[in-house]
Amino acid sequence: MAPSGPDRKLHRLPRKRTGRGCGSGGTMAAAAAVSEAWPELDLAERERRRELLLTGPGLEERVRAAGGRLPPRLFTLPLLHYLEVSGCGSLREPGPGLAQGLPQLHSLVLRRNALGPGLSPELGPLPALRVLDLSGNALEALPPGQGLGPAEPPGLPQLQSLNLSGNRLRELPADLARCAPRLQTLNLTGNRLDAFPAALFLPGALPLLSELAAADNCLRELSPDIAHLASLKTLDLSNNQLSEIPAELADCPKLKDINFRGNRLRDKRLEKMVSGCQTRSILEYLRAGGRGRGRGKAEGPDKEEGRRKRRERKKRESGEGADAVVDEASRLLLRVLHVSENPTLLTVRASPEVRDVRPFFVGAVVRGMNLQPGNALKRFLSCQTKLHEDLCEKRTVATIATHDLGAVRGPLLYAARPPQDFKIIPLGRREVKAKDLVRQLQLEAEEHRKQKKRQNVSGLHRYLHLLDGKEHYPCLVDADGDVISFPPITNSEKTKIKKTTSDLFLEVTSAASLQICKDIMDALILKMAEINKYTLENREEGSLSDPESDAVCGHGSDPKATPGAEATGSTPLVVEQVRVVDEEGHLKVVYPSKTDLDFAAAHVTVLR
Repeated sequence: MAPSGPDRKLHRLPRKRTGRGCGSGGTMAAAAAVSEAWPELDLAERERRRELLLTGPGLEERVRAAGGRLPPRLFTLPLLHYLEVSGCGSLREPGPGLAQGLPQLHSLVLRRNALGPGLSPELGPLPALRVLDLSGNALEALPPGQGLGPAEPPGLPQLQSLNLSGNRLRELPADLARCAPRLQTLNLTGNRLDAFPAALFLPGALPLLSELAAADNCLRELSPDIAHLASLKTLDLSNNQLSEIPAELADCPKLKDINFRGNRLRDKRLEKMVSGCQTRSILEYLRAGGRGRGRGKAEGPDKEEGRRKRRERKKRESGEGADAVVDEASRLLLRVLHVSENPTLLTVRASPEVRDVRPFFVGAVVRGMNLQPGNALKRFLSCQTKLHEDLCEKRTVATIATHDLGAVRGPLLYAARPPQDFKIIPLGRREVKAKDLVRQLQLEAEEHRKQKKRQNVSGLHRYLHLLDGKEHYPCLVDADGDVISFPPITNSEKTKIKKTTSDLFLEVTSAASLQICKDIMDALILKMAEINKYTLENREEGSLSDPESDAVCGHGSDPKATPGAEATGSTPLVVEQVRVVDEEGHLKVVYPSKTDLDFAAAHVTVLR
């Protein structure tokens, strides 16, 4: 077989580097060997791919042969937006050339490798990077020159999510906030940290940080300056060595969820509270003077009044409270139905195998959608597609799936299985094994390229590479044993959304972070409320152009779910909590929690 275009390029490049005739044959042979060892790179270059996943049993040996680094050829693919290299025990450093060669990178996932003790050379600058996952490595320190990137100018100016969990870090870089000033999620769980750098909590240092997780470390002190994190919603410092919790923590204006379990606090009453009380009660106790120093003493009305005024001022500055002047008729209403109010709660059990495939899952039930008039269903499906393109970054960061709740039989199981071991009825297709479906889609993609005479593909074919090298595929299984979802590829025809659907089960899965799942679910539910309100206000007539217009739902929806929906545009959508538990039944996540659906927009009202 004649060598392909990329192979011929590899033959020419080494001659240009050597510049001498002697030994050129050996260099060409070496280049051919590199091409043979990394066929994924040839494929990515030939198809002009924007996403690349390197994993699997053969990866470790190839990286070891490359000196414990990624192959330099990888850094000649400037179109890459998503790069994942995971589960490689011989990968000790990324290697030089990453920042210069991959300027458009949005997501970099280097988890469960052997990176450490530092990063040489440092990763940045990566001006477009939004998600960085370095979890499960052997990092001990990230000093200047061997860390995440420069501080001036910021090396990671667009970074939103940073996962450093499961390493051996004893300290964080002092300039982290200057390097990544737009950080929203920071996961430091399972390291050896004994303190946070003071610069992390300076006023305005991280104005967007909403989630900070540093459980299972050696933290001895929490600075009162944490109150400067104006956007902080979730704080997890469980299983550390804290003896006090600063009262100033109660001044964080958006803080809704804290976890200090497993710390030996001096204030024994506070220690009991963090083990069993709600966040609100703990923060009220701190405001009254409890600091973990024995019995709390009230600080007096003047100081408490001053704190109250500061909290109100911060709310005004961030736009909260503006909804008081919004016309009542223009509001979007969402009502949250809690676990205690819902006897038919839907539960999802997550199996341990998903941890190495696609570990994060968030679910929700939404009742009261009206998809029958006009193009309402088309708008809903288009909204989902747009979220996949934008927030989900072409499904590389997360994947959304929506189901007709009437066809969903719970409880559900979120599992990871060998592709030859489960079947699904994909949307618009016949029942097929997952392995055969992927093969069919690959053949269709190749045929599509030949017919269109171009490199790009469309539809489901764009996401096949996300399964490259995976020995197990994620799937969601109902109580009948039927697979109703195969992320990130397709849903099942069994639970397909139709025009008659009014109650939906929503799922968001991700390999990046739980907070990303929650943020995308927030955005999806907000879009659903906007679509529903538009439909009710505009009174469109039925459109026969919708392909689903003649479909009949297999199970009837509950007519009580949307009383009076046609009469007023202010009827709220009802959002029911969905619990995700592990095999022993221990709670992993519940959505929506008190920190979810926390919209800054003045036209949205959430009734809890």
